[in-house]
Amino acid sequence: MFVRLRLFGFPVIVLFVAVLSSGGTALLAQSSDLDLSLHADSHATAADIGLPAYPGATLYKSADNDAAVNLGFSFGDFHFRVIAANYVTNDSPEQVFAFYRKPLSRYGEVLECNHSKPVGALTVTHSGLTCSDQHGGHGQAEGSASSSSGRELRAGSPQKYRIVGIDDSHAGGTHFGLVALELPKDSGQNKNSD
Repeated sequence: MFVRLRLFGFPVIVLFVAVLSSGGTALLAQSSDLDLSLHADSHATAADIGLPAYPGATLYKSADNDAAVNLGFSFGDFHFRVIAANYVTNDSPEQVFAFYRKPLSRYGEVLECNHSKPVGALTVTHSGLTCSDQHGGHGQAEGSASSSSGRELRAGSPQKYRIVGIDDSHAGGTHFGLVALELPKDSGQNKNSD
């Protein structure tokens, strides 16, 4: 997958183990103090991500990764979700970016990034989205993790955004990933000392 997610913290690791062991099914557990919801499958599409399918592109499955993933869990007020799909087209990366700029703009200003650095005058959107992959110490999300160039477009807010990432490491066609990412809010910002 062009997206690599690293989340830290014991409860998150336990939840990921539970998701992986569920075999792609949805799990639901409820008690008076706990509301836990998990889902995982490999059937995501561009429409699930909230973006149009690129004309003529096909899903791309590598030997190491599925072509698509839809993974999410909620644990009380903690919500995490990633929907991603990998595609390949004979068109250039510039054509792919040009196609997705307008659909991404539905989610806010479109930020272009290269190796986690902004390209052009826009360095941070009005909502606070940047090219940085750090999100409040809770986790890290990288679009185009296997990309040699790390080129991507982003739109949304720091907790909920879309990515179109180009993977320039393949010869013969443009490999790109579409991602919808919802990260947990930074619980550290609401902590008060006792």
